[in-house]
Amino acid sequence: MAQVLTFTDRGIYCEAGDFYIDPWRSVDRALITHGHSDHARPGMGRYLSTDAAAPVIRHRLGDIDLTTIRYGEPRQIGGATVSFHPAGHVPGSAQIRVEVGGEIWVASGDYKVVADGLSEPFEPVRCHAFISECTFGLPVFRWTPPDILKSQIDDWWAANAADGRFSVLGAYSLGKAQRLLTTVNTDIGPILTHGAIENTNEVLRAQGIPLSKTIRVTPETDLRAYPGALVLATPSALNGPWVRRFGNASTAFASGWMALRGVRRRRSADRGFVVSDHADWQGLNDAIRATGADRIFVTHGYTSVFRRWLVDQGVDAQIVSTEYDGEGFDAPPDGPEEAA
Repeated sequence: MAQVLTFTDRGIYCEAGDFYIDPWRSVDRALITHGHSDHARPGMGRYLSTDAAAPVIRHRLGDIDLTTIRYGEPRQIGGATVSFHPAGHVPGSAQIRVEVGGEIWVASGDYKVVADGLSEPFEPVRCHAFISECTFGLPVFRWTPPDILKSQIDDWWAANAADGRFSVLGAYSLGKAQRLLTTVNTDIGPILTHGAIENTNEVLRAQGIPLSKTIRVTPETDLRAYPGALVLATPSALNGPWVRRFGNASTAFASGWMALRGVRRRRSADRGFVVSDHADWQGLNDAIRATGADRIFVTHGYTSVFRRWLVDQGVDAQIVSTEYDGEGFDAPPDGPEEAA
């Protein structure tokens, strides 16, 4: 089997096309799976992303040389044919299919297989080799079904609103926060947002993605005008002085890590909702099976455990070291506005 992609100290490299996928050090040509800051980094000479991911990438990286591509559109780059396919992670996110001499490799970036009503649904791509994250590569990680999740969050918010308390919910500024906006019952009350989340909301609304009405929290915001509101905050803001202005509020996190009781205790939140923009244990296995790939490369997450599981199932699996963070509370802030 030809080595279509190699793993270097700069990122995932395709020699035939002389490009990198989600590089973490400066390179001339970078193909970007999505706009999260561990995958779309500054300092590249040229960028290529989906047209749907481009607005957020430009918002975060500024004046860059960025070309766009539609889902499923084949493009020849040197001796490689590339195409981008929905990853279901966040709006515009993609798996990148690379074909060289009839050999097909897919770099999945981050992905989830369950449709969320916001992101383009995950599309399995048949290939010979598949590079898969395994952020949540343990059997304990199984996400709450969407209908049950909605009921859990709505009931928590409604109970707090009835008591005149704010409901402060921690969620990442790109993907998770907007997903929650499409989930909750907006009849319960108004929704306030941290500046980093509202900045992303504005970018997504400008490209035609419908989101529920939200109100940006600023130093001048009179919180007395919004009793019982739901407040969407970044995880870093939920742990800092920003959240104190809401007084005796109920706090919660929306994260896959809430499946671990120890994490819930350490975060000292009142509630934890088990939801992620990454695939859970079953999702990872389903996605890998659907590719039909002969070789699997696992990266960022529970790589040793997940690789051993795959090998026990008769899969040729290897671990690849990368500098992607996945979803983690100890990861760097999610974008330059995270601490705003």
